Amino acid sequence: MTDHTNDAQPFDAVLDTTGLYCPEPIMLMHNKVRDMVSGQVLKVIATDPATTRDVPKFCQFLGHELLTQTESSGDYLYFIRLA
Repeated sequence: MTDHTNDAQPFDAVLDTTGLYCPEPIMLMHNKVRDMVSGQVLKVIATDPATTRDVPKFCQFLGHELLTQTESSGDYLYFIRLA
């Protein structure tokens, strides 16, 4: 896993789904957002390329705001503001 400690985007919680494949990252995201409140930012780290499709759809379906989506060396990084 890549070190993401220098991320400029502030966040309230992190979910590391490294090594997990569809549908596990999205299922874990559903569980994580239940423990958070509206307006908080969730940082998601993934290695599954399917998350580039699934995370934006997750956000759109549930009304969350996808703040940033980046990829570097096989790691996918998402910052999501909860609705």
